[in-house]
Amino acid sequence: MTEQASSENPYLRDPPTEFDPVEALDKDAARDQAESLREAIREHDHRYYVEGEPLVADRTYDALFSRLQEIEDVFGLQTEDSPTRRVGGEPIDELDTVEHVIRMLSIEQSGEAEDVRAFDERVRKEVGEMGDIEYVCEPKFDGLSVEVVYEEGEYTRAATRGNGEEGDDVTAQVRTIRSIPQRLRGDYPDSLAVRGEIYMPRDEFTQYNRERVEAGEDPFANPRNAAAGSLRQLDPAVVADRPLECFFYDVMDATERPDTNWVEYEKLADWGLRTTDDVELVDDIEDAIDYRDGMQERREDLNYEIDGTVIKVNDREQCDALGETSRAIRWAFAYKFPARAEVTTIQDVVVQVGRTGRLTPVALLDPVDVGGVTVSRATLHNPDEIESLGVNVGDTVRVKRAGDVIPQVAEVVEKNSEGHYQFPETCPVCGSDVERDGPIAFCTGGLACEAQLERAIDHYASRGGLDIEGLGGERVEQLREAGLVETLPDLYRLDREEVAELEGWGETSADNLVNEIEAAREPELANFLAALGIPDVGGATARNLARAFGTFERVRKAGEEDLQDVPDVGPKVAEKIREFFENEENAAVIDDLLQFVTPQEVEMEKEDLDALDGLTFVFTGSLSVTRGDAQALVQRYGANATGSVSGNTNYLVAGDDPGQSKRDDAEANDVPVLDEEAFAALLAEKGIDYPPSEEE
Repeated sequence: MTEQASSENPYLRDPPTEFDPVEALDKDAARDQAESLREAIREHDHRYYVEGEPLVADRTYDALFSRLQEIEDVFGLQTEDSPTRRVGGEPIDELDTVEHVIRMLSIEQSGEAEDVRAFDERVRKEVGEMGDIEYVCEPKFDGLSVEVVYEEGEYTRAATRGNGEEGDDVTAQVRTIRSIPQRLRGDYPDSLAVRGEIYMPRDEFTQYNRERVEAGEDPFANPRNAAAGSLRQLDPAVVADRPLECFFYDVMDATERPDTNWVEYEKLADWGLRTTDDVELVDDIEDAIDYRDGMQERREDLNYEIDGTVIKVNDREQCDALGETSRAIRWAFAYKFPARAEVTTIQDVVVQVGRTGRLTPVALLDPVDVGGVTVSRATLHNPDEIESLGVNVGDTVRVKRAGDVIPQVAEVVEKNSEGHYQFPETCPVCGSDVERDGPIAFCTGGLACEAQLERAIDHYASRGGLDIEGLGGERVEQLREAGLVETLPDLYRLDREEVAELEGWGETSADNLVNEIEAAREPELANFLAALGIPDVGGATARNLARAFGTFERVRKAGEEDLQDVPDVGPKVAEKIREFFENEENAAVIDDLLQFVTPQEVEMEKEDLDALDGLTFVFTGSLSVTRGDAQALVQRYGANATGSVSGNTNYLVAGDDPGQSKRDDAEANDVPVLDEEAFAALLAEKGIDYPPSEEE
């Protein structure tokens, strides 16, 4: 039985985004529409999360999802496997323990090639007479291992590995992960238990940690901890909000089982279970070793964490003959990467002051090589982390790197000091009081703090601010050290002759700088708001604030409730905006600044987010922006961005070196082909800027 939606399903391609009132439906019509919506949404989930080729824009998907939720709520048509269950169920008091269908055993592992060769010798000695030996090589994912069970093709249960015999029941939590299907596809077994690895993509992890820090919460140490901590949440709705994904790699048990591990991979994909493309079939252990070395070279380019590779005997009959021990299977071996953690000594601890006033303790280390990178500094995160680790100057510590996270002190290996480092009660730069917001410490000095001010000036002049050419970080530091700029408004008081006398300057460069600053006296309101460095207010939020309030004074005086009416401004951001403007030091600097700067007023007009409604775009070739940015731009204004050309496509946008197959499909379907210049002209007619700004 195939569970994908039929091509006749009205919600599969070019579906409506507006519907008649639900009340106009009778129960039978509502039931039919709900089932069609479920089928289509499952297919859209599969295309997006498994195949990476979405059929519709996010906005269209959201409209279908909301319609299904409304129908189910009004007519009481909720089903156990409905996509709407992914938003989370009722919170639970604790995680129950369940027994696994088949024991989830570990495997032997080593980081030495000789141990891998010894594994191969044992395999050939024990089962070589049964036929040729082939190996399946796959990444060793660094996430959280789970068992997922399907009965008659329907998602039934999920459990963590636990002790191998039994694990925590996380059925409700795993149900919220969109790359895990609620129903299987194709010709699936009646009963199926599969093993997968739940993880948080590295780019999503970086963003998620940033949001935790901005919310005053401690960041996770690495993506694996983030995934594990998320999955053990007792409220499934919390899990649904976290960017978790899953790769499947093993059929644990099935009523019908493939003869080889290689065919298993193919079957997993056929059943709609997400697998990695980074799998190889080899017939020599040296090729398996080369595979591992190649994956190690690619490790930093992957969007998921791996800590080695797994080498599996391909033939299932040979696997059964090799058997297992009480704790590990004997037909697979993990060839690990070198550790990204090393031991060194803390020479000192310094407290850095960020642009928003956050204080971050940093350990200064005896330089040490960690995963091929020389590390001499490592974050200690915050005062609570220092107390938890019990770390101080002189201690021997283990330092590690994880993905794109900066090096961090993981643990104290040898205690060589008394107690832990005492976090300062006053700002080490300006002497203002330090306040705590949960585990996070902040300087209360605002723009009067030199550390915050120097970074604030740098940001004010940057491309994300007023884009004042010739005023980079080094020149800001030089102007500050010369005593020419002590506050942000001092930029507008600069004297050409005094600047020209500085080392490395001259009359021409001084004139250019002062002229650039003079040109920034009447900035666009959005640019001025972004330039001020208000916490959590980047270019996009600044534009929304400008459109919503029209003048700087209205933004400055807006209450939290009014601020929350602005797109992308939630309660926390609204609170931070108010705190920024109410800070006395900040207020004094802004009052002084407004003597020189007059932010332009803007008409408070609503952006036409339906400018491209009903159009479908396909992109091919290299553009001046990434393909993802181009797709996101047209989707923002109501269009669909799909991966393949069909009769429903309105435009194929072709950059440099376009794919010939898409051009052929466009010709066969009479779809206009636009080069990038024509695409930009089309958007300009709709009032849309292209290329989009960095914050778009």
